Amino acid sequence: MANPGSFDTEFGPGTVVVVGLPSDENSSFKRGAALAPARIREALTSGSMNLHAENGIDLGDESRLYDLGDLELAEGPPMLGQVSEAVAKLLARDARVLALGGDHAITYPILRSYGARYGNLSILDFDAHPDLYDEYDGSRYSHACPFARIMEEYPALRLVQVGVRAANPHQREQARRFGVELAEVSEWQDGFALVLEGPVYISLDLDVLDPAFAPGVSHHEPGGLSTRELIRLIQSLNAPVVGADIVEFNPTRDPSGITAMVAAKLYKEIAAKMLES
Repeated sequence: MANPGSFDTEFGPGTVVVVGLPSDENSSFKRGAALAPARIREALTSGSMNLHAENGIDLGDESRLYDLGDLELAEGPPMLGQVSEAVAKLLARDARVLALGGDHAITYPILRSYGARYGNLSILDFDAHPDLYDEYDGSRYSHACPFARIMEEYPALRLVQVGVRAANPHQREQARRFGVELAEVSEWQDGFALVLEGPVYISLDLDVLDPAFAPGVSHHEPGGLSTRELIRLIQSLNAPVVGADIVEFNPTRDPSGITAMVAAKLYKEIAAKMLES
């Protein structure tokens, strides 16, 4: 895994490029997620864990994994265009982007570029919340709205949301409107599995996990997945994973560092899945 670099760096097709997107201005409850990219990297290199993923890939010795560091993001609407432009440049070089948020609002501008690149993209969203509000607190670009925006722009994309347990009537109606597939935890049966085809983009909101496993998020929603359940679902994917983001880790609510280690573990497993795809 290379040290933080620049967009001018040469890398081959299929390289997984990590980029930090430290933005939390669109958070509706608590800010702090902008601190997450640095904390995830600290956990990865703390010496408390090694860089081997469970599939045997050693990320510390992997030339196809490259960390660009954090983008210096503007505030307000220019941030959206800035993120989309950066991701589009990376995709034009046949890279696969692993973004470290930041709140979930960053996913919309990322997926704008992915939707333009992959017409048959499947989006796999691990989340306690559907994030399908038409607007929230007067904003259409809140972290509660990214999937409404992307499905308006690219209605042919498939969106599967796993782990949902806080959908209200408005969001259920939005899900019906956009043809979203909700895999709510309350309806799971033993042996639940994901069946996805074509290129897949993973959006991982850490509040999909039960707060017992990941307390360092802004929106605690009990009754969620265990870390092992989430890892199993990621590892079981058969379709190629061409991009991903890890969002909503809030270090200000993680004094013990438990959630930082969970985020780092999931970083390893997602990066390894992207590399083997």
